[in-house]
Amino acid sequence: MTPTTLASAFTPSQDSKVIALVSAAHFISHYYILILPPLFLEVRADFNVSYVELGLALTVFNFISGAMQTPAGVLIDRISARAMLVGGLALGAGALVLAGLSQQFWLFTATFGLLGLANTVYHPANYALLSHRVSLGRMSQAYSVHTFAGMLGSALAPASLLFLAASFGWRGAFLAAAVPGFAVAALVLVGGGALAGIDRPPDRAKVAEAPDAAAVSGAHTGVSSPGWRLLLVPAILINFVFFILLSLASAGVQNYSLVAVEAMGGPPPRVTNLALSVYLGMSALGVLIGGYAASRTRHHDGIAVAGLALSSVAVLAIAFLDLNAPVLLALMTIAGLFQGIIMPSRDMLVRAVTPAGSFGTVFGFVTTGFNVAGMVAPLVFGWMMDQGYPRAVFVAAAIAGFACIPAVLMSAARRPS
Repeated sequence: MTPTTLASAFTPSQDSKVIALVSAAHFISHYYILILPPLFLEVRADFNVSYVELGLALTVFNFISGAMQTPAGVLIDRISARAMLVGGLALGAGALVLAGLSQQFWLFTATFGLLGLANTVYHPANYALLSHRVSLGRMSQAYSVHTFAGMLGSALAPASLLFLAASFGWRGAFLAAAVPGFAVAALVLVGGGALAGIDRPPDRAKVAEAPDAAAVSGAHTGVSSPGWRLLLVPAILINFVFFILLSLASAGVQNYSLVAVEAMGGPPPRVTNLALSVYLGMSALGVLIGGYAASRTRHHDGIAVAGLALSSVAVLAIAFLDLNAPVLLALMTIAGLFQGIIMPSRDMLVRAVTPAGSFGTVFGFVTTGFNVAGMVAPLVFGWMMDQGYPRAVFVAAAIAGFACIPAVLMSAARRPS
């Protein structure tokens, strides 16, 4: 039994407002992550650089984001998460303005360092705000809406940016993309009263006992005072590895399925493109289904294990079956749906082993796994394609998914009873 904030401290309207504001920020963060890839051709031609040189901007983004996200999480736990979120949104939008106005490529690349720094705020601040400001009964649904909003940002970015670039050029597209970032920052600043203040662990004298409390005490983690030492706790390290493996599994399918299926002699590109769209769309739907399912049970490990197994089996089947359009579409549907269903339970598993008052630190650390996977995936899967092993892309993605299962079970074993 662990302490949790009294349910009366929350109201449905406050929950909805917190979820809406935090999800809007997550939408912006994912939109900004994909700001450059759809505009590669225009930016490359304008600066007269190679793809390798242009990729340096993304490398700078991921390096800064990965290196600084955990320190950002620690800082968020010590000051207002709302203030940090406003600062991150404004900095990200400002970086796009500077990028759109840059006349030298080195300056353009430097702006992606600022964009990466802004990106460090979102995950730790968002999860800290959701964990502290949403009632426990709606927590898994809050996580699912938050994740869905990010995926929606990723889905809308390519088409909208290409439209803006066709109308105003790539520089105009960057400047236009900055507007919603500034708008959401202003909304969180002016209308985010539900996010105001500094998040602190609940006072033991003012809390009620709950069987599914999401915050754990130092006795459960082996750390008497949360801080940098908390990141060395096995339960937290296991979840960090879980995030890396899960990101590698999804990166293999999302980024390399088009070229891998073509190299395997599968259906024509238009079918493979449709299959990838179905995968992403079903992932988004799966997140909402997973949020509902996670709200109905404490056994989030069971949902995660089942989803991982089914998704990984479907991905593995792509490598070995004689692919035609219906088979590919069916397998990508299954893989995407269960990949999405996992995500709310994934977040609840992390929350269950996190001490109250340390949500920014822990989520900032474990979500750095996204950046680690983002740096490793191109090397691993790119090498497989260069060596002529397209089937290995799906085999490796499936292996990464299966490898998540023991991480989930070990994390669940360390959850406080």
